Amino acid sequence: MAASVTRKVKKSGADKVFDVILYVCSVLIFLLVLYPLYFVVIASFSDPSAVAGGQVWLLPKGFTLDGYEEILRHSEIWIGYRNTIFYTLLGTAVGMVVNIFAAYALSRKDLVGRKFFMMLFIITMFFNGGLIPTFLTIKDFHLYNTWAVMIVPFSVSTYNIIVARTFFENNIPEELNDAARIDGCGNLHYFFKIVLPLSKAILAVIGLWTAVGMWNSYFNALIYLKDADKYPLQLILRNILITSNMQMSFGSGEAMQIALRLSSLMRYSVIIVSTLPIMCFYPFVQKYFNQGVMIGAVKG
Repeated sequence: MAASVTRKVKKSGADKVFDVILYVCSVLIFLLVLYPLYFVVIASFSDPSAVAGGQVWLLPKGFTLDGYEEILRHSEIWIGYRNTIFYTLLGTAVGMVVNIFAAYALSRKDLVGRKFFMMLFIITMFFNGGLIPTFLTIKDFHLYNTWAVMIVPFSVSTYNIIVARTFFENNIPEELNDAARIDGCGNLHYFFKIVLPLSKAILAVIGLWTAVGMWNSYFNALIYLKDADKYPLQLILRNILITSNMQMSFGSGEAMQIALRLSSLMRYSVIIVSTLPIMCFYPFVQKYFNQGVMIGAVKG
């Protein structure tokens, strides 16, 4: 058996300098992105006067949990978590079905009128009916103040469809379809048994984008929901902050100072409470994220 010989390529001085510059720039960019997130975390555990005085840099100053205690004191926050989890899970599932099916159909060259349908989708990225016509339409369909209004009317994302369509066009060989047809495989069977298993990267990306959008959504709830027991977490946290600011405005003396302190703490604590669950979910799909984005961005 022949022994394998590994040759080491010696880098030139210019290559080494370039590598050093590249690593330094990467570290600086990483710190620029990471530090604001880290600052929000330590500020949520720090005394507001220390934060305002610029004393908080690397570690919390005057460690306190008052901001979190004040937020968790409101029982409706658990209702918000329940509603947001429900909206996110069901909304992501509906969005995935709608957008992936549409993207695959538009990627098929044998679809009659494919360019016309794609043009109709793209037009919606630049023009829409406006808030008032949309509101009236939702009322006419009896979706106002229902859980379905958070999921069904806004489930279609043209951008996600374009990215997924590009993935299918560039990464699913037409020869697979030809071979499947020879074996008697229909369109639906081919899609579920062959296309979807080969599309895990783009499915993870579209699912992540949809889930993050659903988790952070509050404007639709603000417009189309009126019952507090249907509010998502983001809207409830917004109302808690508004109530805290109102109490601070109407207070005086020591009561006003306490309200001001709690309001300052809650601004940072709310960010942690609202983003922590989705940040815990992100690492499980991160390995597919870059691959799916780059593949979907090859060609529009």
